[in-house]
Amino acid sequence: MEIREGAAAAVGDNVLDYSRLSLDTFSVDSVSDERKKDTKQLYLNYNRLASLPSSVSLFCNLEFLDISNNGLSAICEGITRLPRLRQLIAKNNRLDEFSLPKEFGSLQLEVLNFSGNRFEEIPLQCMKLVRLQSLSLGGNRLKSIPSEIENLTSLELLYLGGNFITAIPPEVANLPYLSYLVLCDNRIQSVPLQLTRLYSLRSLSLHNNLLTYLPREILSLVHLQELSLRGNPLVVRFVKEMTYDPPSLLELAARTAKSRNVPYSPCDLPSNLLGYLDLASKCPNPKCAGVYFDSCVRQIKFVDFCGKYRLPLMHYLCSPECTSPCSSNPQSDAESEDESSVPAYRLQRVLLG
Repeated sequence: MEIREGAAAAVGDNVLDYSRLSLDTFSVDSVSDERKKDTKQLYLNYNRLASLPSSVSLFCNLEFLDISNNGLSAICEGITRLPRLRQLIAKNNRLDEFSLPKEFGSLQLEVLNFSGNRFEEIPLQCMKLVRLQSLSLGGNRLKSIPSEIENLTSLELLYLGGNFITAIPPEVANLPYLSYLVLCDNRIQSVPLQLTRLYSLRSLSLHNNLLTYLPREILSLVHLQELSLRGNPLVVRFVKEMTYDPPSLLELAARTAKSRNVPYSPCDLPSNLLGYLDLASKCPNPKCAGVYFDSCVRQIKFVDFCGKYRLPLMHYLCSPECTSPCSSNPQSDAESEDESSVPAYRLQRVLLG
């Protein structure tokens, strides 16, 4: 179908809307030079485009481009010549990790939406978009999150729901402004302890995964307002487990030195032993003065939130003989903390239904 400038909806002087016109091709020849220069928003969504011509670069002041719901299998190199482009919406196409131009990472994008495509990997070009604030790749075929995700230090929203992701890399914790993390409908089995460093996190969506527990330290996410966990084994089938590897002779000696406050100085011990002693972790049981190093009891405990929800949280004790700091009845499978020890503002919404 041939297009004319008049076919675009007159949304505003800076907007060209060619959406829902059943376009097979897009030619800018019919658009005046002045209009090309003035256009800041271009809508080409809901057409039949198989490719995007490099002539799109003639919209030199373009800030927003929507090419969603077409048949695109590649994004043209011309897009990299749009220095003002801040938002690219390319949902529901046929794009994969080979569809992007080599210099795609040079763009100054702040919002990128590739949801509903065929990506099996997140393209490394995307990991160079250091100004990116929102990245969406939901409903693709992703199996992993690259460690280079930590390069996106401006990221506030990361949407990766509806993929085949099996693990959360600890590098995600290096995103200082991340507020919304959506990892629902994947195959994730555990939450790394490092994720508790996401101090800006407000919403964490983990529903429909394979989680059997959460790290106890998740309570340190003081700004978390929404935690979605429905459809996980920890919700539909509570699991209690305890694992313990006996401590080495080195650890036993170090435990004795720390728990009994044996004095020592750099003159007494070699530097490697001094460093090892500094790694001691205090047992969280307030009735226990013990410490541990490499060997500890990993145990699931059930903790009540706001008197309504019971979550299995992971915590660590110094030995199997050490009773839980949150156990009112050591024989119970439904052990829980006193509600007052978990401020309601920490988790205003725990979605388990």
